[in-house]
Amino acid sequence: MARLEEAILEAVELASPALRQVINDLQALRGIADISAVTIASESGQVSRFDSARQLMGYCGVVPSEDSSGKRTRRGGITKTGNAHLRRIVVEAAWSYRRPPGILYGLRRRQESISEETKEIAWKAQHRLHKRYLKLGAAGKDQRKIVTAVARELLGFIWAIGSRAETVSRQQVAA
Repeated sequence: MARLEEAILEAVELASPALRQVINDLQALRGIADISAVTIASESGQVSRFDSARQLMGYCGVVPSEDSSGKRTRRGGITKTGNAHLRRIVVEAAWSYRRPPGILYGLRRRQESISEETKEIAWKAQHRLHKRYLKLGAAGKDQRKIVTAVARELLGFIWAIGSRAETVSRQQVAA
């Protein structure tokens, strides 16, 4: 496993600057380290191709199903019609928001290469998602539903960080 992880990290070094920036910035989020960030970036492709975070959530399959007829609208469980591998990685990362906000994880190794704006987004994610986890738990929701809801919101933060990183990288190349 260590050899495979090392090979993946070596392959990242050969990737485009935009992809490397996205992978680096995603690691500021709690629950997302090297391999998770690489998986998210590779499975979602260019994050800026999604016009909104909601489209990324739909691509991942964490949007509620709907049964509508006339004026009646019923919402069901998540559709699971999207990218299952991406959904699994994001759900695994969402479990880490059970703990209260603490240090920004990826910053221990890459403090200098992550922008202040990305750090602010990651910090906001820690507070918001932990609060959401507690609120849904206090309402008596099932743990799996709580984590799925947190994962859905986490995708919004992933979209924000990924889009921002791609934009900044494009501006640096143009300059």
